[in-house]
Order: sequence, then C-alpha cells, then structure tokens
Amino acid sequence: MISSSRGTKLAVVGAGSVGATLAYAAVIQGLSRSVVLYDVNAAKVRAEALDLQQSLQFVPAAHVSGSDDIGICAGADVIAVTAGAKQQPGQTRLDLAASTTSLMRTLMPQLVAVAPDAIIIMVTNPVDVITYVAQKLTGLPPHQLFGSGTVLDSARLRGLIASRCGVAVQNVHAYIVGEHGDSEIPLWSSASVGAIPVTDLIEEAERDQMAHDVVHAAYEIISGKGATSYAIGVSAGRIIEAVLRDEHRVLPVSTMVDGHLGIEDVCLSIPSVVGAGGIERQLHVPMTDREVAGLRASADEIRSVARGLGF
Repeated sequence: MISSSRGTKLAVVGAGSVGATLAYAAVIQGLSRSVVLYDVNAAKVRAEALDLQQSLQFVPAAHVSGSDDIGICAGADVIAVTAGAKQQPGQTRLDLAASTTSLMRTLMPQLVAVAPDAIIIMVTNPVDVITYVAQKLTGLPPHQLFGSGTVLDSARLRGLIASRCGVAVQNVHAYIVGEHGDSEIPLWSSASVGAIPVTDLIEEAERDQMAHDVVHAAYEIISGKGATSYAIGVSAGRIIEAVLRDEHRVLPVSTMVDGHLGIEDVCLSIPSVVGAGGIERQLHVPMTDREVAGLRASADEIRSVARGLGF
C-alpha cells in the first residue's frame, strides 16, 4: 500500500493550463518522487517539463519529464486526466461533453493499457459526465477511477462562509454535492462553523447568494483570463495527496453512486473516503427533503447528457 510520496509516480495527462499548474503544484508540494506530463503537442509538453525541471533545485527532490508518447505514463501510481476541450466564455461545462467524449474514446483505453493498476482521477469538464464515460470505456471499478468533482466548489463555499463569519477556513465544514456545475447542491443542513450550524449564523437569502457565487465563480475567471488553473490545480493535487499518502480523507469526489437515495447509474459528487485504494467508501450524509430533491434533479441532468452521448 502506498504510504508516502517516496518512489511514487504521478502522470498528468494534458499539458494545458490545468495540467501544467497541477504538475507545478505536485512538484512544489513534493507529492510524488516522479512527475510526468503527457500531451499530443510535443513542443508544448516538452517546454512545460523543461520549465518545471529548472525549478527542481528549489523544491523537494523529484524527477520531472514530459513526452508526446503515452508510454511515459507506464507504471504510474496515479494518473490525473486534464486533457479535454477548452471551455469558452459563455459555455457551460456540459456544453463540452461531446468533443471531450470523442477524445476519451481513444485516450482512456491507451492509459489503461500502459498503467492498468493506476488510480485515475478525471479533472476534465464536464467532470461527472466524463467520469461516467471513462468508466464505461475502461471497465475500471468506481474506486479506481473517479473525478475531481466538487472538491473545488466546496472549497469556494467554505471560503465564502469563513470570510463572512471571520474564522479560519479550516474551521468551516460544508459540502457541495451533485454536478460540478450549474445544478450542484450546497448541503446547508450539515454545514457548520466549529460546532455551530451555518443556518444559525447566516440568513437564507445570503446563503442563496453564496451558492450562486460558487456556481458562477469559474465563469467569471474564464471571462477574465481564459481558463481556470490555480485553484483546480491545487485542489486536484489535494486529492492526489490523499491517495499517495493514504490519508483516508473525506472529499466530495465524483463517483458512481451506489443506489443511496434511489440514485444510481450516474457519476456525481458525494463525500467519500479517499486513500491509497482510491475511493474506500461513500458517506451517506443526512439531507433535508429539499436537498435530496436537488441531488436527484442534478443526477437526472448528468444522466441525460450521458445518454445523449450514447452512454
């Protein structure tokens, strides 16, 4: 069982803004002894790898390389898939589904062929649909292949709550579940600051505004700079760390739901325990009737997109 970053190998698929930033985060945090980048754009991936290599004097010991040959991913303990169509201003994440699915039909079987035992984390939007597609294309079990889900959304929500209440964000416990996108659901009924329910501290109208701001955060960033990169890179790194260091950490990652609340045959985010084996178990968090209804509606939306793509 993986217990530390010593001797481990992380492969990042896609050397665009998210992939390069994720690789950078992994290097400076010392998440893995070997970090490799794969991309079909040979000049881009080699340039990103070279840039990272020139930082190695100043970070924890690591080896970095990049290639347009997928064989570079062989033997990886964790593969983070960031490759996909770029989200344009005004596009929703679900708008990206068709073009990214076409790419996955070729990519995913190749990855499994070179690294059949790797834990695969999908960081490509729309992450819930693409995680479902990737599972169907590879046949890998849900614990081994899952998506980054609403880890970043939940962090955004916690940040807003922390700022509003004047506390460290580490003392805020709150989750967003469902789609990583417009139909996501904040679980206000279980959110707390320390041991105090958030519903006792923040009025409903202000909570609704916070939820709106979380959903639209990425759109604002994309409009201003063309893509999100830093926050998703670091949050994906946090998931990878939970795997490589076998942390048994609770994270709202996107996975095939186990039938709880009557939801099945769809990938969406729910709090799950993440460790060296990937997803160890899903947590059945208590929800209000309104939250359950919202989660089911989110599941229906994700499932309908997957069906429209032939999955």
